Amino acid sequence: MSPKASSTSPSSSAAGSDIAVTPAPVTLATRSYRPEDRDAVVALWTACGLVMPWNDPDADIARAAGGPASDILVGEVDGAVVATAMVGDEGHRGWVYYVAVDPERQGHGLGAAMMVATEAWHAARGVPKVMLLVRETNTRVVGFYEGLGYVQEPRVLLTKWLNPTP
Repeated sequence: MSPKASSTSPSSSAAGSDIAVTPAPVTLATRSYRPEDRDAVVALWTACGLVMPWNDPDADIARAAGGPASDILVGEVDGAVVATAMVGDEGHRGWVYYVAVDPERQGHGLGAAMMVATEAWHAARGVPKVMLLVRETNTRVVGFYEGLGYVQEPRVLLTKWLNPTP
């Protein structure tokens, strides 16, 4: 399934003219991660501020890409990697991580299209509920997810590192 997103940014006037210019629609094709995507994916995650010292992107890719209950979905425009989302089914709920859209292409529906792709991935596996975590410092995306129908639930997140933290 390849969700499509159209760019619907406001029209802008051409320099020195009253002619309105509307960007052409953008089509996002989604697919599973391939090893040759590695550099583009890690660069995108870095550009979006998703790479942290405790999250080794290569280790995360190795654990998730093409797994029996996980994958990394890649969004392309004209053959270029411009969006990603990591998906996983842990047997009870589905999870979404590493939702990223090229910062220069944000605000044009590509993030929403990636979320549609994550939901389709989970629905195809019979997953009844999708969950995602947003870092406390990334509050600007909360409204985006709420606009897609996600709600904040009264939960406390507890974690424990099984290996020493970096």
